[in-house]
Amino acid sequence: MDILEEIVANKRVEVEAAKLAVAPAVLHKQVEAILDFSVASMKNALTASDSGIIAEFKRKSPSKGWIKEEGQPDIIPLSYQKNGAAALSILTDQKYFGGCDDFIRTARHSGVNIPILYKNFVIDEYQLFQARLCGASAVLLIAADLSIAECKSLLNTAHQLGLEVLLEMHSNKELEYAGLEPDMYGINNRNLGSFVTDVENSFRLAELLPKDAVKVSESGISNPDTVKALREVGFRGFLIGENFMKTADPGSALRELIEKL
Repeated sequence: MDILEEIVANKRVEVEAAKLAVAPAVLHKQVEAILDFSVASMKNALTASDSGIIAEFKRKSPSKGWIKEEGQPDIIPLSYQKNGAAALSILTDQKYFGGCDDFIRTARHSGVNIPILYKNFVIDEYQLFQARLCGASAVLLIAADLSIAECKSLLNTAHQLGLEVLLEMHSNKELEYAGLEPDMYGINNRNLGSFVTDVENSFRLAELLPKDAVKVSESGISNPDTVKALREVGFRGFLIGENFMKTADPGSALRELIEKL
């Protein structure tokens, strides 16, 4: 079993446990009560931004272990916003990434009002309701752990809840998912099975995506020259987490990168 298969197997167990704790009907009513309140568009934010940086709050990873165990969701996300992030990504998987839904709530309560991506392994529509309830603007759907039919169904439900979708692909084979026309098209430079990272993946697949798509390059981005080169081949968003989180002050690290751009 590769890492992705292990994570997804665990996620199925987690989701079933969550449904026992809060029944789907109860969760649906809670979300229904807030649907009048719209959330900021991540797609629009990336399109309008000069930098396109999606700064990620990521305390842990399966391959690296703890990156910043002491990282606080009421401090770092707000610092990202103050230092010029176009949008945020917040990991909400607990076991493998040290996150939780409350991190998004806490970030919102601290004053974050820019778009937030709910970064998790979404395999069930129940998680979309969880994402909407905690204050996310968009959700990540990963082609590698969903069939096209499953992905289409989740995308439709997300839109019904007022959430945008960043659809993540990694290989030529997964590009067939692009036909689902998500709000944003992500290319992950990290193989989720082996966790090997290669930014060339974004350059290789960029020209195969629709020309007018809002493209996001994810993982392995650490210097401004890479961002500039990716922008030249059509990318509008650049998801960066570990490069910021491993520093003493992630917000300052973000500002330094933007200044170099």
